[in-house]
Amino acid sequence: MSAPAARDPADLGPGDRGSTDRGSATVWTAGAIAVVLVIAVAGMHLGGVLLARHRAESAADLAALAAAGRSVAGAQVACARARGLVERMTVELVSCRLEGWDALVEVQVRPGGPLARFGSATARARAGPVQQ
Repeated sequence: MSAPAARDPADLGPGDRGSTDRGSATVWTAGAIAVVLVIAVAGMHLGGVLLARHRAESAADLAALAAAGRSVAGAQVACARARGLVERMTVELVSCRLEGWDALVEVQVRPGGPLARFGSATARARAGPVQQ
């Protein structure tokens, strides 16, 4: 048996030059991709929470205006109008009442997905004639 022949360094490929960090770029790239994915998922969840909050605020404002517009007919009619509106917006009406001519409404929205178990976004609104 003869000893293997020595190779000329010019014949070696890029990975054969005696480097000790073989594959480290792959590990760093995989780690960077994982970090970017975690940040993207967290951003999507934050967006879902903000969307729920904005839906709650918009629904409360609109329901309060609807109830105030019907306040002449009484609290029952005014709150029925507010309830019908928030149901069409797929929001839950927590409370509705009249104080004089002002309608006070509170609604809540559960965010979608896995964030639903952490609670609801709640909003309150008041609408009525301007006091002078």
